[in-house]
Amino acid sequence: MSIRVLIADDQALVRAGFRMILDAEDDLEIVGEASDGAEAVEQALELRPDVVLMDIRMPELDGIEATRRIAAAAGGDDEHPIRVLMLTTFDLNEYVYEALRAGASGFLLKDVPPEQLAAGIRVVAGGEALLAPSITRRLIEEFAGARPAEPATPPEAFDELTARELEVFRCIARGLSNAEIAAELVVSETTVKTHVARLLMKLGLRDRVQAVVLAYESGIVTPGAAGAGSRTGP
Repeated sequence: MSIRVLIADDQALVRAGFRMILDAEDDLEIVGEASDGAEAVEQALELRPDVVLMDIRMPELDGIEATRRIAAAAGGDDEHPIRVLMLTTFDLNEYVYEALRAGASGFLLKDVPPEQLAAGIRVVAGGEALLAPSITRRLIEEFAGARPAEPATPPEAFDELTARELEVFRCIARGLSNAEIAAELVVSETTVKTHVARLLMKLGLRDRVQAVVLAYESGIVTPGAAGAGSRTGP
């Protein structure tokens, strides 16, 4: 089955460029275009795409608020979730943290190579979080800087996590992929995927990005712990 994509950007040339790139992919289908945030919300709820490519800065309604409204309206549809992939021209600008808190599944810089854009859409459509590889580690530090000075009390659902699920949760918060978690814990990727699915369900989280936000806001993971043991590569 093809992945249905909605493009939301206020610049017609940018939308045309994305369409040209994605039309060349057999498994990606452009189902609509939106020129502002309000239109993106309307079309997302009407067309039910798998992924919305959402620009952060748009007139009428910005991409962050548009994402928040889409997540609120479609968040309960587990059979056909609408995932939002934010696009920005800025390397770790001030909007990224709020975009992820609003419900985005990740973000990419607009100047990524065409193959990375297509691959990113597939990753997000498959339920994985996507953070631009070059800034994943620094984004974690941004989370730490933006979280409240006093960590919130961890939700009671944390008590339901097994020791292994808590290990996986901490790895997710450090920005590790399933493959990296599997290597670190010496288990298979299939086992990691099972743990991830279970812990997200127990914590009532939509995806891995929400897990990262929760980890820092609740104080379960701290910036120092995130840096310790993390790979320095992309």
